[in-house]
Amino acid sequence: MNAHVTAVSSNEEYSFTKPNRESITLLTGLGVEGDVHAGVTVKHRSRVAQDPTQPNLRQVHLMHEELFAEVGEDGFEVAPGELGENITTRGIDLLGLPTGTLLRIGDAVLEVTGLRNPCVQIDHFQDGLLKQVVGRDEAGNLVRKAGIMSVVREGGVVRPGDPIEVELPSEPHRPLERV
Repeated sequence: MNAHVTAVSSNEEYSFTKPNRESITLLTGLGVEGDVHAGVTVKHRSRVAQDPTQPNLRQVHLMHEELFAEVGEDGFEVAPGELGENITTRGIDLLGLPTGTLLRIGDAVLEVTGLRNPCVQIDHFQDGLLKQVVGRDEAGNLVRKAGIMSVVREGGVVRPGDPIEVELPSEPHRPLERV
């Protein structure tokens, strides 16, 4: 199956979920036009409280639609945009990409910066869901499944159905860490 976009979402107000849109416009170095998390510096409330001058490495949030089926096996119902992502994908192992990967989507180019660090808001959305998207592997290592974060290297319009092309960075590859 080819990697592609299944939904795009944005919200100009602080809210956990983001409504689906026909398209979103990505702005170079800023993020999603009109989205509350767009900007050169951090916009996530907890990070602003720590240091509002930090660079915004979380301009665009991508999540794999396959996660919805996975959590659905345990009785959770999740649809695109409901976990706050801007771009919902299918057919790409987002969590397995190395830091610095370029994603060409629609007219835009994103650079992968790291893993989303899911918080307790997920349990406010559906009780018990946080344990589904954060867990431990057989070796006891923390595993985050709630998508990846990126910055906009080249702006453009992204729509459902757009193909996703992956350009890996030079080796050695650095695994994704939380941002």
